[in-house]
Amino acid sequence: MYSTLILLHSAIRWLVVGSLSYAIYRAFTGYRNGRPFTETDNAVRHWTATIAHIQLVIGMILYTQSPVIQFFWKSPATEPHLFEHLFFALIHLILMISAIALLTAGSAITKRKKTDPEKFRSMLLWFTVAFFILFIAIPWPFSPLSHRPYFR
Repeated sequence: MYSTLILLHSAIRWLVVGSLSYAIYRAFTGYRNGRPFTETDNAVRHWTATIAHIQLVIGMILYTQSPVIQFFWKSPATEPHLFEHLFFALIHLILMISAIALLTAGSAITKRKKTDPEKFRSMLLWFTVAFFILFIAIPWPFSPLSHRPYFR
C-alpha cells in the first residue's frame, strides 16, 4: 500500500506542476489579451486546486507512514547533520502546505471577483506565488535541499 501511494504521489506531482503551469498561462494570456473569463478558465482554476488538494491528502498519508519522518521525530536532536531528514520532516511539509493554502485562497478569491480582468489578475498573482513556493519545496534531483529522481 505504501509503495503504491509513493508511485501515485510521484505521478500526481507532475499533474500539479502541469495544471498549475497551464492555469498560470491561461491567466497571463487572458489578462494580457483582455479576453473574457470563460467556463474553461473557471474549470482550469477549479481543477488545478482540486488536483493540488488530492496531492496534499496523499502526501499527508505518506508523511505519517514514512520511515524517514518517523526516524526524524524519534531522534531530531541526535541527527542534526542529516539535512535531508529535516527537509522532509519540516521544510517540505511547511512549504507544501503554504503553497496549497495560497492556491486555495487564490482560487476562492478569483471565483469571487466581479470583472474578468480582476479574475485573471487574481488567479495569475496567487497561482504564481503558490507555484514558486511549490517549485522550491519539490525534492528535485538538482535541488541543494534534497535529492530525489524525477520518477521513482
